[in-house]
Formats: sequence, structure tokens, C-alpha cells
Amino acid sequence: MSPHELSRREFLRAAGIAASTAAVAACVPAPESVLITDEQTYKIPRRTLGNTGWRLSVVGFGGIVVMNEMPDDAEALVAQAIERDINYFDVAPSYGNAEERLGPALEPYRKDVFLACKTQQRTKAGAEAELKRSLELLRTDHFDVYQFHAVTTMPDVETIFGSGGAMEAFQEAREKSQIRHIGFSAHSEAAALAMLERFKFDTMLYPVNWACWHGGNFGPKVIAKAQEQGLGILALKALAKQKWPADAVKKWFKCWYQPVDTPEDVALGLRFTLTKPVTAAVCPSHAELLWMMCDAAEKFTPLSAEEEARLAQKSKEVQPLFTA
Repeated sequence: MSPHELSRREFLRAAGIAASTAAVAACVPAPESVLITDEQTYKIPRRTLGNTGWRLSVVGFGGIVVMNEMPDDAEALVAQAIERDINYFDVAPSYGNAEERLGPALEPYRKDVFLACKTQQRTKAGAEAELKRSLELLRTDHFDVYQFHAVTTMPDVETIFGSGGAMEAFQEAREKSQIRHIGFSAHSEAAALAMLERFKFDTMLYPVNWACWHGGNFGPKVIAKAQEQGLGILALKALAKQKWPADAVKKWFKCWYQPVDTPEDVALGLRFTLTKPVTAAVCPSHAELLWMMCDAAEKFTPLSAEEEARLAQKSKEVQPLFTA
């Protein structure tokens, strides 16, 4: 019997036939980490991030939450996140003034949190300049992971890995301890697979969402490849429903897509994502959605087969953000 088969049996005994059936149907095993208990008790569960040595809160603080907030309000939001035991923060230069707001707010807690930043620069010179500015704005001497942001096309991939490409800046920055780990985010299956073929990344940030997974077959192939390579898998768009309908009132104005926004639907969406081999899911762009995710995470249980089937049916009623 292989170790994989043994771990599946252990999962079946612990989580029950229903949850495992859902995972098998989705072609990606549910993570053993859903069963791990931390030595220290946290309000929000923590999971191991690949081979980084970090254990992250299963809900991550997305930097857009503090974008355009007053400094005092940003400090209060970060303090509340810390109080709820969030230790994973993610930000990027493309998030307006989020770096400027997050830096001072996070500074008192910096040594105790995992800070992720990103760049959309594809050349060495561009990435070096943006990394320097991000470090200054976020008041830190290093990022725990630095990521190629929103890799979407094959030209993106070719430029990153070409002569004078951003990968050269990343590797030099890691040698200088300006970044601890190297990762990427992608919204394209082809681009994500190409990135995984080119380099042994530490982490991947990728949409893992019920509507895309079932309605667009978007996710299973990339997640399986990343899991095979032992990456730490971080999730985007756990609460995404669809693009904003033309006649919709955009209640969540900092969110470019329409999220689910009731406690019940937020819990179902997050549980779908965390029943996959995902370490943590980054929240959308409003604090109200973040706190609903925290509430759901505190009571997390793996998705049942019946619930998975319900989401698969529900995906037929919406247009997924991404398709394979």
C-alpha cells in the first residue's frame, strides 16, 4: 500500500465517507491538514505551508481591506485581525495605497506574521525597483514570500525567465535575504502550469472557488500539479460568485467581482476551498467579508458530499470568473 493510499484511509476514518467522496469526485484529495491540531490553540486553525516551515491561519488578510482607509482605521483593522489570530497578510503595489496603509499598521506585529507581497514587473530592473519600494512602504527588511503577480500569458512567463527577466531579481533578492521564499499568482491555467514546469516554487496563489471548479473545470489540474510538487497552496477568490451583473448595485465597491455575502454562503464557499489541499484563503476586499470568513473558519468542518453536490448544481446558475 502506498503512503498516499494510507493517508486516504486515515482521512476516511477521521472525516467520514461523505467528505472523502466529495474529494475523490473532485479528483484532488482533501488535505490531511484539516485534521491537524496545533500544539497551541488558535481561534482560527493553522495549516502548514508547503516546505516553508510556516503554519498559517487558514484565513489570510488581503491588503485591499485597508486600501483607502484612514490610517487609524487601518491600524484598528489590523489589530482586530491579529486579535482573531490571523498571521498571514498579503499585499501588492497594484492595490492602490494598501502598502502605505498596511506598513505602519502591521509594524508592531511584523516579527510574528507571514507577510506576502507581489510584483507585476516582468523584467529584472522593474522587479528590483518595485521590491525596494514595497519594502520601504511596508517598513520591513524582508518579505516571507515574494510573488510574481497575476501571471496570465505565455509572454509573461517567457519574459520572467528570459535574460534580464524578473526571476533574476528574485533569486538575487533571496540571496540577500530580502525575500525568504519565491511564489507566483496566476489567473490562467496554461500560465500556471508553465510556471510550475520552469521553476521549483515555494508557494502558489491561485483561484480555488466552487463556481470555477465545477462550472469552469478551473482548478483541479493546476492544484494537482502543485500538490505533486509539494508547493504551499494559497487560495484566491474563495468567496467569488460571478462577475458583477450589468444591473447590479455594487455593494462591495472594492471588489471587481460579485462575492457571496451571507454568513451561510461565505461559510460554504470557504469550506469548499479549505477542503481542497489549500493552506489558506485570502479574503476579498472588505472587512465585513473578512470577519465572516473568520467566523466560518473558527467552526470549520470539511465539506460533505451532499454539500459538494449542491455547490456543483449551484455553479450551473452563474458564470464562473475563470474557465480552463
